[in-house]
Amino acid sequence: MPIQIRRMQPGDELDFAEVAPDVFDEPIHPERLEAYLLEPGHLMLLAFDNGVVVGQCAAVIHRHPDKVTELYIDEVGTASTHLRQGIATRMVEAMFAWGRELGCREAWLGTELDNLEANGLYVKVGGKGEKMVYYEFEL
Repeated sequence: MPIQIRRMQPGDELDFAEVAPDVFDEPIHPERLEAYLLEPGHLMLLAFDNGVVVGQCAAVIHRHPDKVTELYIDEVGTASTHLRQGIATRMVEAMFAWGRELGCREAWLGTELDNLEANGLYVKVGGKGEKMVYYEFEL
């Protein structure tokens, strides 16, 4: 059976029951998952291989009073067992399509300079790299 890419919605929490290694950075917390799926403007795609989650792409819609609506791709993850099969490419392209449907006119994301696989993917799907500084804050 081919890999299936599906849009997650509130009530789809049971679809996260079986997740392959390396798809998410940390274990999924049910209450966080439910809150994420309920939040308007939070988007998530999952890639399934025979019912097992082997990929995920999460994004947020940013609306501005002075700029076009943007799609921020926050996370892309693929199981270590499913790398180099085009799953991440399909998920990113599907997320772009979903963003366009919701009125987004631009998309952006960030990754580490030494993440060669991710950088290759983002160039492949038409991204233009920019140099920037990233700051993190604990709240």
